[in-house]
Amino acid sequence: MSPQPSSSPHSAPTLTVGFDLDMTLIDSRPGIHAVYRALAERTGAYIDADLAITRLGPPLEEEMANWFPAEQVPAMADVYRELYPTHAITRTLAMAGARDAVAAVQAAGGRAIVVTAKWEPNAKLHLKHLGIDADAVIGNLWAEQKAAALREHGASVYVGDHVGDIRGARSAGTLAVSVATGPCSAQELTGAGADVVLRDLTEFPAWLTDHLAAA
Repeated sequence: MSPQPSSSPHSAPTLTVGFDLDMTLIDSRPGIHAVYRALAERTGAYIDADLAITRLGPPLEEEMANWFPAEQVPAMADVYRELYPTHAITRTLAMAGARDAVAAVQAAGGRAIVVTAKWEPNAKLHLKHLGIDADAVIGNLWAEQKAAALREHGASVYVGDHVGDIRGARSAGTLAVSVATGPCSAQELTGAGADVVLRDLTEFPAWLTDHLAAA
């Protein structure tokens, strides 16, 4: 999808805020846990699902490499994605404040986009199921790879829960807003260069109001 242009050369650019998905907008841990259990049952492989869900953020293939030989990882990732809609979507919850955060951007006349490492079709299923109305969804991008989508859509802010999200924001030249709801602590996020660290997305609408007023 193409970014929405500003109305004229003299008008302010359209506000675009990017959001990560897992552990930023959605708590996918119960769903992903179920998928790993189903994958272990399907393949007979040992997978510690309890451990795997503490490391959400990086691409699926990085986690798969802990449980399968390298030559099997691509095929097992495909099986995982095949199992995902059945086992993960209905078990996944919206994070506190997720819908209000997206709505706050749109109420300010902006666009809220999702840029995630998750396989894009499954990311869209989550958002549809949970009623989170993003203006665009771009999947299969991790860390610095996210910068291309953020620049394409003209994002000025990127919100995530992982140090990899900060790297993506930095690479895109956007403000890095972090929420301490994922595997990285507030201290880790600050140390990685976050411009803003919020407890969770319930604090985002007030922060956005202040940010726009200051701008």
